[in-house]
Amino acid sequence: MGCGRLILAILLPPLAVLDKGCGAVIVVTLLTIMGWIPGIIGAFVLAAMDPK
Repeated sequence: MGCGRLILAILLPPLAVLDKGCGAVIVVTLLTIMGWIPGIIGAFVLAAMDPK
């Protein structure tokens, strides 16, 4: 995870996982609606995962 994605995950969590697919965006969006901190944590976790 690069520096730009890290900053994007803090400012706009759903945009940080945009390339991970529709499911990841929906999950992070719901977490962000429930609270900013859970959205950031979800974005960090999903953005740090290796695509396999």
